[in-house]
Amino acid sequence: MKFMLRKLLLSLFFIFIFSKNLAQRGFKFYGKNPAKQEVKFKLINNLIVLPLVINGKELSFILDTGVNKTILFNLTKNDSLGLNEISKITLQGLGSGEPVEALLSQNNRFNIKDMISSNQDLYVILRDNFNISAKMGITIHGIIGYDLLKNVIAKINYNHKTITFYNPEKYFLKKCRKCEEFPLEFYRNKPYINAKIQIDTVENKTTDVKLLIDSGGSDALWLFENTKEEIKTPKKYFQDVLGEGLSGTIYGNRSKISKISLGDFEIKNPTVSFLDSLSTHHARRFQERNGSVGGAILKRFKVWLDYPNNKMIIKKNSSLKKAFYYNMSGLHVVYSGQELVKEQGITKVNNPYGYKGETSNNKTISFITSYHYKFKPSYKIDHVLEGSPGDNAGIEKGDVIKRINGRPAHTYSLDEITHLFLSKPNKKIKIEVERLGMRLKFEFILKKRI
Repeated sequence: MKFMLRKLLLSLFFIFIFSKNLAQRGFKFYGKNPAKQEVKFKLINNLIVLPLVINGKELSFILDTGVNKTILFNLTKNDSLGLNEISKITLQGLGSGEPVEALLSQNNRFNIKDMISSNQDLYVILRDNFNISAKMGITIHGIIGYDLLKNVIAKINYNHKTITFYNPEKYFLKKCRKCEEFPLEFYRNKPYINAKIQIDTVENKTTDVKLLIDSGGSDALWLFENTKEEIKTPKKYFQDVLGEGLSGTIYGNRSKISKISLGDFEIKNPTVSFLDSLSTHHARRFQERNGSVGGAILKRFKVWLDYPNNKMIIKKNSSLKKAFYYNMSGLHVVYSGQELVKEQGITKVNNPYGYKGETSNNKTISFITSYHYKFKPSYKIDHVLEGSPGDNAGIEKGDVIKRINGRPAHTYSLDEITHLFLSKPNKKIKIEVERLGMRLKFEFILKKRI
């Protein structure tokens, strides 16, 4: 009897130690400042891109609060990464397709500056079907969410493009009179808040909704149709490809609603995408969920994410009341590699022999024209929305963009091109493309569809 009791106590001890070790997994603070770490990020298409070092290799990851796993889906030829303890699995996500094959690698070391996490799991997608790097215009290696945030307090300053990570044992959030605080509800390690929406102005009726906080979504708002009686696509809408998920293409209807209320903050006329049930079948397993709030809304605030204490705090910034627009061109542009571009340069040289040039202080300066070749980014049309201004002008999928509004295309970043198509209505766009070896010129006017 004593032996059995001793064995039971020993088993409970090991279970306790194992559970405690699991709870302690996550990022810890080291170095000169064990209280906080500030990290610069890039904001591209409303998405946060930050540096993450995995097993000594620095990679670019999107901070995506909508994922509970760290996923690697792109390694270029120049990247080499040692992975530990690999096994094959399948993953299911948004999209209408089948689960995707992946590898699970265990016991990896992650760090961001002096924040370090050992014994981390990493999921590796074997085929990058949604090619997010082409759609972002820079190399994106993966996405990280819960693994980074679960043991820290993160303050996201979208205006300054910085995230400050605080050690919750050494930092306490101060009361903020102009802030709104929300309790976070977690389902499968993903954060949800309660909000209110008003679909239209006719009935003036608000609806309570539970929304995923999705920093990895570039849109303002996604709603799942028929999760509540009031959640239906308004009369004015257009169908579109909303993006790519782990399990394939995501389809839905794009529209606008009257407003969304986050506490006392009212955001009027936000763009919203209503997703079909097929694309969101996996996401609807959490039956209380009605949709997501994404980067186009989150970037209008300073955001504190406090996972250890199950809360989120937001404070408005200068962009809160800016208008929401869709891509009014109907053109989806992606990065398509690099092209060799001939550039002209002018060099000043002293000319003691009196050749033509400018004279200053009895010295003649000559200007010599030289040419050099550099690799520059190339962009192409990946999708044309039927009936859009770009479609009506005659632009086709596969067209390689050469000039936009008189400027060579390679002088733009992909993010700049995207924002150009999101600018105010009635703006004239001139585009020159290459198609089957021919140069073609088009013009169209940006027009609101809803």
